[in-house]
Amino acid sequence: MKNINEKRVTTAFTVILAMMTFMTLGVSAESGFAGVVQPIVDLLDSLMTPILAIVGAAGSLYCVLLGVKFIKAEEPQDREKAKSHLKNAIIGFVLIFVLMLALKLLMPVMIKWVENNGSAGTL
Repeated sequence: MKNINEKRVTTAFTVILAMMTFMTLGVSAESGFAGVVQPIVDLLDSLMTPILAIVGAAGSLYCVLLGVKFIKAEEPQDREKAKSHLKNAIIGFVLIFVLMLALKLLMPVMIKWVENNGSAGTL
């Protein structure tokens, strides 16, 4: 127990130290930080539409297969188990799809916000 608490304190201290270092060095969009972030943003933007299509197709197929399993279940326990699996799969895929769609729609807003506030944190 003591070892876990020491690791947590050490991790928290390291994160705080890294944040203070970035603040004192004045890392901003003008100092090259945008050069590191821009390729990642471009990659996410280009991959988001195909990933949404793949997740939608995989989710639909998986839910259909679980629905067939639910229909074929003969025992009441198997039917309840299949019903639970189907309900959880639908909730999970809807949640994943909505979060990915929100990321796709909000990415330009977040980029604009970072560009406008990038130099505000410099000292």
